[in-house]
Amino acid sequence: MSSDVSASSNRLLALKSAPNGHNPVGSHMNGHSNQNGAESSMSEDDDLPLTIRKGESVSPPPRNLKRKKPVYAESSSDDDAPLASSPAKRVPAAAVRTPGAEVTTTSVSRLNGKRIIKSESPSSDVDDAQESRKTNGKAKKPPKKKLKEDTDDFSASEDEKPIATKKPAPSRKRKVKEESEVDEEEKPSTKKPGPKPRAKKPKKEEDASGSEAPKPKKRATKAVKDKDGNTKGKKKEKKEEDEEEEVFKWWEADGNSDGSIKWQTLEHNGVIFPPPYEPLPKHVKMKYNGKDVNLPPAAEEVAGFYAAMLETDHAQDAIFNKNFFEDWKSVMKNHPPLDGTKIESFTSCDFRPMYEYFEGERAKKKAMTTQEKKDAKKAKDEMEAKYTTCLLDGRKEKVGNFRVEPPGLFRGRGEHPKKGALKLRVRPEDIIINIGKDAPIPVPNMPGNWKAVQHDNTVTWLANWTENINNNHKYVFLAAGSSLKGQSDMNKFEKARELKNHVDRIRQNYTRDLKSKVMADRQRATAMYFIDKLALRAGNEKGEDEADTVGCCSLRCEHVTLEAPNFIIFDFLGKDSIRYYKRVDVEPQVFKNLRIFKENKNDEDNLFDRVNTSSLNKHLTSEMKGLTAKVFRTFNASSTFQRLLDEENLEDATLQEKLNAYNKANRMVAILCNHQRSAPKTHDQSMEKMRYRHRSLKYERMKLRHVLFEMEPKYKKNKKYAEDESDIDDDWIAAYEEAEKAKDIEKAEKKFAKDNEKLVEEGNKPQGDKVLRDRIEAIEEEYERLASERGTKKATLKTRKPVEKIEEAIEKLTDKIKGFRLQIEDRDAGKEVALGTSKINYLDPRITVAWCKIHDVPLEKLFSKTLLTKFPWAMQAEEDWKF
Repeated sequence: MSSDVSASSNRLLALKSAPNGHNPVGSHMNGHSNQNGAESSMSEDDDLPLTIRKGESVSPPPRNLKRKKPVYAESSSDDDAPLASSPAKRVPAAAVRTPGAEVTTTSVSRLNGKRIIKSESPSSDVDDAQESRKTNGKAKKPPKKKLKEDTDDFSASEDEKPIATKKPAPSRKRKVKEESEVDEEEKPSTKKPGPKPRAKKPKKEEDASGSEAPKPKKRATKAVKDKDGNTKGKKKEKKEEDEEEEVFKWWEADGNSDGSIKWQTLEHNGVIFPPPYEPLPKHVKMKYNGKDVNLPPAAEEVAGFYAAMLETDHAQDAIFNKNFFEDWKSVMKNHPPLDGTKIESFTSCDFRPMYEYFEGERAKKKAMTTQEKKDAKKAKDEMEAKYTTCLLDGRKEKVGNFRVEPPGLFRGRGEHPKKGALKLRVRPEDIIINIGKDAPIPVPNMPGNWKAVQHDNTVTWLANWTENINNNHKYVFLAAGSSLKGQSDMNKFEKARELKNHVDRIRQNYTRDLKSKVMADRQRATAMYFIDKLALRAGNEKGEDEADTVGCCSLRCEHVTLEAPNFIIFDFLGKDSIRYYKRVDVEPQVFKNLRIFKENKNDEDNLFDRVNTSSLNKHLTSEMKGLTAKVFRTFNASSTFQRLLDEENLEDATLQEKLNAYNKANRMVAILCNHQRSAPKTHDQSMEKMRYRHRSLKYERMKLRHVLFEMEPKYKKNKKYAEDESDIDDDWIAAYEEAEKAKDIEKAEKKFAKDNEKLVEEGNKPQGDKVLRDRIEAIEEEYERLASERGTKKATLKTRKPVEKIEEAIEKLTDKIKGFRLQIEDRDAGKEVALGTSKINYLDPRITVAWCKIHDVPLEKLFSKTLLTKFPWAMQAEEDWKF
């Protein structure tokens, strides 16, 4: 489930104090969360729109996209809602005990003020949690581990469990150090597949005398086989392998996954509510007109939500501030300041003392020792253990978002009219529990009773409630890697594949209807053209209190500009307030239709005034059972991705070249689907570091070339080694060597201090300062030697090496430089495109699995641990599988 406000986890910068504690210039920190079912949970920067490139767009002129009338927006229905990202990425709500958003739990009264504040600590049954750990411990392993018994495609570490396929991938003969720079948010696992365990002879059966089979050598990483022919290694690995048999391989089981009955028995422990609010220390007060204000806990908690966000862009937003202040004043009507202060002016409020306190608490948490952090995590994991799994038809399945989001301030995306509004605390009385008839009803971990308990086995959610901001329903589902989620994903992609058999006929039909004399049919055909060719969402009507985002059916005349002879410029806010700006050429009949649709209409009138999402989807269903605009979008994304990958000739390509080709295809799909993000704020700094590293590799190769020339002058005539590094001059070399000398001296000083600490701990005499001085002198002498070689094209090594070894080292560096340059190009090309969204929601994972097998690419380079867990069923795809 989403977490609108994680106030205390925002990165905040201390700036100059001003009224309200604001920075008058504006903060550069902004942490967005997905409020409207955003497609990607990959980045906090995804919500900022940008211009599309690659010839499909032009730089958009500044434009005010504020609504003028009641607006209509894209669909937020289940048919067009993207799947949620893996809950493994979520930040736990109660991780920090500060009065920020994630830890506050005082009962905030509804804005009409009818609730009583309760501050009881949540009840927790330690014995139950311990018993749950005993019985449920095995279920905590990622489900992907279950497939290892079929293959040895990937070696496992404790962190990265393999997902296997029926057919092992070819073994890789070379070791590549570079990692794939895929996406800022969805960084793939960097674990490298280890060598396959060498096969050993099975242990001999115990004979009648009871003699045991010979024990394997004491090398835990090597696998051996027991008397049953099963491989085993370290005790931990053996324990994990024993658990594999208990994981349900639903994709291999018989049964109808499309039936209305989703389960027979369901048992779970409900949800976790955030802990109660802890009042601030007495010396921490907000100020009003320069004087401290004594707030009661309920009002103080809401003030803390805002204070924790003081140095974010939200606190500089007028709408955000207005909504917060109105809701805060409503809370204070029922819980007024204890000292009688009348708070009537927002500009007279100073929240900075509270902000500084939160920053201090955050710094304390950051300064915790590694052991303290481990202990805190262990205690949290033990408390949550029984909530992480459920029993579905008698087998354990992981639960996804089992934490109830804490109260806080709604952030929204873009120009949402309700940003800054107060999200009320969710209580047991707000939640409906769905569970099996014979299952025990879970007990909430805070005082109260569930709103209702039902036993509906035709739905897959475990709990739901309605949040107070947009009255949206919030659900608790099973985790991304669960059988129900997996079946849903596979059915979605299979439905998109089925469209291949109908798409030609559907396109012929809507092309014919582009000239229909019935205006409704002509508008519907034009909308279908956009959905098919441009992958637009269907769109849906929205009210005045919702963000002005639109889809295909809810486009207004102001969103479409015609440019002769047949170009159209789209300019509107799409889902999550991401700007969609494209200049595209269309068929002449489509251009003609749009000119007709816009006649005698104002800018704020609907372009398609005779088509809505319901009628469009009804027509799509008549063309193919189960067809929706979402299916079209998935089909176009996956088919385009498959085509782009197949067009690449990667026969003699390096690993990095293959990864770049894959990411390029993914970027094209992301652009098609308008999966944009703003460039990360640290992008330029990151790119500069990469370019510096690239040059340093060239420096190393240059020195080796000069060593080779000194040893064998004939190599100077060899074209392979004769070319100089064009972007490395003497000035850069001097600066580089000086920087490296400073780094080496710093390392020597740290090592000296560390060695002395160890000696003292062992009761020995520490080294004298002369030892450090000698080390530093040796470093300085080495860099003086390098300085003397500068510009001479001559160099020597500390240890003499044969020519063959130097040639080999130069070859390796050349390959490394080439691969690193490709990484730089790939990173820079993807700075404004969110690649993770496509992988999660629109690209059939079997395309990637089959492509990796064909081109001998480690799947971990392209799929994160979350995706490996989410798509275990896709690992069965063979090399020749095509979408």
